[in-house]
This record gives sequence, C-alpha cells and structure tokens, in this order.
Amino acid sequence: MTDRRSLLANDRVAASELEGSIAAPAYVEGEWRRVVVPVADLLAAPEGARDRQLLYGQRMRVLEVREGWAFGAAARDGYVGYVAAGSLGDDVAATHRVAVPATHLYPVPDLRRRERAWLSFGSELRVVSASGEFFETAEGLFVPKPHLRPLNAQFADPVTVAQLFFGVPYLWGGNSAAGIDCSGLVQAACLAAGIDCPGDTDLQEAALGETLAPGVPPARGDVYFWNGHVALAVDGETLIHANARTMAVTYEPIAGAIARIEAQGEGPVTRRARLAAG
Repeated sequence: MTDRRSLLANDRVAASELEGSIAAPAYVEGEWRRVVVPVADLLAAPEGARDRQLLYGQRMRVLEVREGWAFGAAARDGYVGYVAAGSLGDDVAATHRVAVPATHLYPVPDLRRRERAWLSFGSELRVVSASGEFFETAEGLFVPKPHLRPLNAQFADPVTVAQLFFGVPYLWGGNSAAGIDCSGLVQAACLAAGIDCPGDTDLQEAALGETLAPGVPPARGDVYFWNGHVALAVDGETLIHANARTMAVTYEPIAGAIARIEAQGEGPVTRRARLAAG
C-alpha cells in the first residue's frame, strides 16, 4: 500500500476505507465528479508532472479540493492524483461514449455550425434526446449519432480499438486521440473491450492476461512487455504501439521491434501475455 498511484491518501486526507490501515489526519468518503473539459491532466502533485489524462465525462472520486486542485482517484482504474478543480463538474450519469477516434460537440444539430469542443475516443456523455442525425446531451449540445455507442456496448477486439489510434502523435502520459503513449493505447484498447486494465506499463505487466511460454506462436491481441514499454500484436508478425522512435502510433514487425529495442539498450521482452475475453 505504498504506491502513490493507487494509495488514495495524501498528507491531509485519506479514503474512508483506509481507516485502520494507514495513519491520516482525516478520513473522508469524498464525492464523485466528472470531467467537463475535453482532456484533463492527472498530475503526481499540484503543478507537478503529468501521470495520465482523464477524458470528458470520465468520473473521479474527489477527496479534497485545495488551492484550485482536486485530489482523488480515477474511476476507470483507481489511478490517484491531482486535476485542476475547474476541469470537474457534477456527476451526471453517462449513457454513451465516443466510439470513433474523435468527434465534436455542436451548439445546434447542424454540422455547418461552429463546434463548441473536440472530444476523444472514450469520452462519456449523457444523451437525453435525438434530433435528426444528432444526439442531444444533458448540457444541451449535439453529437453526430454515428460517433457514439451505448456505455455498455463493448468492442469485441481490443486490437481494432488500438488501430483507431493509428497515426496519433506520441505524448508521454497521454490518453487521448490528440496524444497517447504506449500504456495509454493498451488501456484504451482493453477498457473498450471490457478488459480491466491499469494505466501504466509496469501495472499492466503485473495484471494483464496469461503469460505465454517462449516458443508459443504470436497471435492477434498478444501483449508484449519490455522494461517501460508495451505493445499489442496485430497478427503473428506485426505490432501496433505508441512509440518514441516514430513519435506516433505505428505498426512495426515483431522481430524488428524486439531486435531494435534490445539494441537500444532497453533489454529483451520481459513478458508476453494473452488477453482473456472481456
């Protein structure tokens, strides 16, 4: 219980369920909030480094708001950190999520009108009505119908989700179609397919799938881990991954990637796993 990424406590408050397990000045239940901006950085500390990102409509359990920063944990994976308090709003239950690489929010159901905001794959919204080819959200904004799926509708294949991000620029700690890193890509793919998935590579290596023995032929959806990197197999010969070599989500031959990464001094594959169905 010492990993700050999962320990829902700081110097002032701790989650109520931790009482008796750790010492804290106060134990609180907190309250659920939702992100109301397209992308919110989840930081290690106020004004600190970005660990991950939360997307529009995603939930966060907030224990404390102090000096403009909300401290809490993301609902999707329990990742603990700080987000700008102004990026959070009321916990309005979502009904749909963005199921294409990106979409826009419009002030009226007319694609010729100037958009109000851009939203990434995985963003969550509450649909209250329909108007022609658009859904209306609880905020009175409009989204093209083909861009949304019901919240409980899962993708059958995580690799298909990863392929939606092809060409997206690499961004350390990124979780959106504007910028994503290797673990963000794997998490987006897994969560959309109903597979629980932590946010960082080391946590994913410890949690995902069934370890494959050396010599087992690669298959679509296999997860390859290195020290600090992760990729998904598209087929028996090709990976898809967000990588700093190309600064984008790209395909790369499996054998070539393994040889290149080891030659760079980052070591061999540390684990290969086969994902279970979501």
